Amino acid sequence: MSKLFIPDNYKSALDLYRTQRAISFIKQNFQESLARELNLKRVSAPLFVTEASGLNDNLSGTERPVSFDIPDAGEIGQVVHSLAKWKRLALKEYGFYVGYGLYTDMNAIRRDEELDNIHSIYVDQWDWEKVITREDRTLDYLISVSETIVNCICDVCDALHREFPELDVKLERRMAAVTTQQLEDMYPSLTPKEREDAFLKEHKTALIMQIGGKLKSGKAHDGRAPDYDDWALNGDIMFYNDVLGRAFEISSMGIRVDEESLDRQLTERGCDDRRALPFHKMLLNGELPLTIGGGIGQSRLCMLMMGTAHIGEVQSSIWDEETKRGCREAGIRLL
Repeated sequence: MSKLFIPDNYKSALDLYRTQRAISFIKQNFQESLARELNLKRVSAPLFVTEASGLNDNLSGTERPVSFDIPDAGEIGQVVHSLAKWKRLALKEYGFYVGYGLYTDMNAIRRDEELDNIHSIYVDQWDWEKVITREDRTLDYLISVSETIVNCICDVCDALHREFPELDVKLERRMAAVTTQQLEDMYPSLTPKEREDAFLKEHKTALIMQIGGKLKSGKAHDGRAPDYDDWALNGDIMFYNDVLGRAFEISSMGIRVDEESLDRQLTERGCDDRRALPFHKMLLNGELPLTIGGGIGQSRLCMLMMGTAHIGEVQSSIWDEETKRGCREAGIRLL
């Protein structure tokens, strides 16, 4: 069922060809800026992993991966949801030192995604991961890295508008940092998404921290897999999207679990069976580096900077007939 939202008086600022040029400009310039500021090196990454490896991202735990058999290998393959675990293993295998990291293009299929203006079954993002020290495992460090990413985004947005004067999106560089418990305390009668909307409407740019664990209300702000982010040290980078009139997530990121937090979160989520998987065994045995990392949505970033109303204006995917008809009638061009 379509959840299409049509903003009042919306019209794309660019024609189809200049839209493609702007997408290319954003992707090329942002990945170069991110790599430079966070000291990251580009690597190749898999489109799929084996089911038995435990490397696939389980997201909130309910999404079904696209699976297929590989007869000659005798394995079941899974199209990745993200590369949260794979990146950490790659840092170990490639021999990265503290202060250095990697990034890669991640393309995924999330078959159970609900389709609306900002969600597609096709996911494209920059996945990045960096080796840190145990002393870096603090909220202050998380906030500092997030501020660096926000500045990279704002720098590229400014450059984009010089190249394409038709675009006039303004982004706020000052990033407010708030925990999910603070949001619940501030807006106890609102849902988690409504709290984000209210906070971002006021602050414009924010890091929403500590996602995954239960709040004082007994409910979690949002789902988070127990085996990559430390729920006490993670966050979502969000901007206020003036076109859609709502909080707009650009990046899910965090300081990754160490032995103690993985042990605790697996038990809390009822996922103790994962302890037998190769990745989880290595982590519990202290054989993997301590890291921080995240994913930054490529199409989401293009949407934000270009002021488009629908993610289908900046990526090619599959949509239901109601969405296609509604966009066509509203003059929204889906790629």
